[in-house]
Amino acid sequence: MSESEPHSNAEQSPIAVVLPDGSELEVPADATVADCAYEIGPGLGRDTIAGKLDGELVAKEAPVYEGARLEIVTDQSEEYLDVLRHSAAHCLAQAVERHFDDVKLAIGPPTEEGFYYDFDDLDVDESDFDALEAEIDAIIEEDYAIEREELTVEEARERLADEPYKLELLEELAADGEQVTFYTQGEWEDLCAGPHVESTGEVGVVELLEIAGAYWRGDEENPMQTRIYGTAFEDEGDLEQFLERREEAKERDHRKIGNEMDLFSIQDVTGPGLPLYHPPGKTILRELEAFVEDLNLDTGYDYVETPHVFKTELWHRSGHYQNYADDMFIFDVGDDEFGLKPMNCPGHAAIFQDHSWSYRDLPVRYAENGKVYRKEQRGELSGLSRVWSFTIDDGHLFVRPDQIEREVESIMDAIDDVLSTFDLEYEVALATRPEKSVGSDEIWERAEEQLEAVLEKRNIDYDLESGDGAFYGPKIDYAFKDAIGRSWDGPTVQLDFNMPERFDLEYVGEDNESHRPVMIHRALYGSYERFFMMLIEHYEGNFPLWLAPEQLRVLPISDANLGYAHRVKNAFEEFRVEVDQRDSTLERKIRAAHDDRVPYQIIVGDNEEEAGTISVRDRFEDQEYDVEVDTFKAHLERERDEKRPAPDFLAD
Repeated sequence: MSESEPHSNAEQSPIAVVLPDGSELEVPADATVADCAYEIGPGLGRDTIAGKLDGELVAKEAPVYEGARLEIVTDQSEEYLDVLRHSAAHCLAQAVERHFDDVKLAIGPPTEEGFYYDFDDLDVDESDFDALEAEIDAIIEEDYAIEREELTVEEARERLADEPYKLELLEELAADGEQVTFYTQGEWEDLCAGPHVESTGEVGVVELLEIAGAYWRGDEENPMQTRIYGTAFEDEGDLEQFLERREEAKERDHRKIGNEMDLFSIQDVTGPGLPLYHPPGKTILRELEAFVEDLNLDTGYDYVETPHVFKTELWHRSGHYQNYADDMFIFDVGDDEFGLKPMNCPGHAAIFQDHSWSYRDLPVRYAENGKVYRKEQRGELSGLSRVWSFTIDDGHLFVRPDQIEREVESIMDAIDDVLSTFDLEYEVALATRPEKSVGSDEIWERAEEQLEAVLEKRNIDYDLESGDGAFYGPKIDYAFKDAIGRSWDGPTVQLDFNMPERFDLEYVGEDNESHRPVMIHRALYGSYERFFMMLIEHYEGNFPLWLAPEQLRVLPISDANLGYAHRVKNAFEEFRVEVDQRDSTLERKIRAAHDDRVPYQIIVGDNEEEAGTISVRDRFEDQEYDVEVDTFKAHLERERDEKRPAPDFLAD
């Protein structure tokens, strides 16, 4: 069948697929994504590049199936850039094989910022980038058709005889007798499911970014391969904007700023992914913890504490052993097997189970700043963004089904407080029941309706992520944006029907019968480590007064003013304040305080000492003279207590 013609097969029993607006489209049982697009409209069919089936990006030739949720992808879709970048990864691999002999191909997917391709037996460094980029440009200029071909597994084995990594993937992809797809451009081909653009000429502009090592399949027991990162855009202007943002991101890198401000370190003595927090970093974490603790106590949470280690009997019971064992730190003590906890929720369920509850007692709300441990692959660890040990501002609620809506709304009020305090823009998504799930149809339907009702009541624009809920319940996820527009996973509200079942949790209802509570998981930050990392980069280290590890620095103009400087310091003893006693010029002291990102500098000299006043300079280099100490102190108290986002004394 031609790709330019709609599908027709009147003898096939029709199936229904679900379109983004919720309507159903009936098509023949062997219809493809492109066929569905033609059914919607011939113009859309001709413009179709790919499709999304139940949220997964697939080739336009991919078959649809009964009940699939289908979105059509064209060159106007957000997903088009992913398709273009996947094709750019193929152009990179083709260029590498033209320039280097005996290279073995691994994988080359698109990423959020571009793409990468992994190679074995490749000796390359960034000095080769100019030649590789020139070859990629030539491949794009040649405008090779990117052609899709279906092969049997046996035929694919013959094609991949010299590609051991592709052969390994092939054996996992399909059994004998099934078919797999190859994509060909010019002399080059690759085992790939797609999707891709129509030709290499549509790839646009490509820039290679960096080289890294990566274990095959992310397993440290496997060979280390060479990973080349790149990015691609439709036009040069978009690429230039990306590269400018990337340079700005480098300046904001939390590892760089963390070192400059002495916030944290990750050392060989701890092992990878295990950060050490220095006094300035711990000061910020204490403030973040206190902020959430105030919110929790104001909304009726009781604080609990669970150990870092449990017998694996608990993890078997919760289901984590079956699903997370490879990501857990597990060890033996005598005849018993233990595991560092990857999550706090089973411990909270065990506490709830230890009591008898009436319907009048619910909701029960537990909170814990709980340290958890997950054995991420070493190659994936990066500063505070991905670590082995991190702390979750965890909350777990045990509620009656009729309490879900009210409790979710209370949680969202707290999330609003957090996000507004940090002045963060955000997006919200409602993730609904996946194909594999636990719980009755009735309770899922009611829970999803309750979450949706809260979102509608609060007039929140949200994306519906059908089928992306957890297997144990639907959820509302927040993603916030930092100062340069990057998106980060943040707060979450998740309903759980699984843990209460596994732990046989019960309460006595008004009918004197036993009932199963619903468990709500919620985090207002997500994890402290990732949120801290984001704040470092969001503020570029220039934390608001209430978070700043050093809030004030007193700068005496000369040694003769040291005594007065210390008396001024004592007047501000409720703040984090230091005196710069170095034998240095005032200009150098001002520059040092600015470089150390201190929100306010208090300058004292002979004039100030004689008048009993101070001069105040903020981090924006604005200065006010002859300021009364009590006046400035009152301002600082307001700025701190209101958690204002930036110093603004001169505007107060």
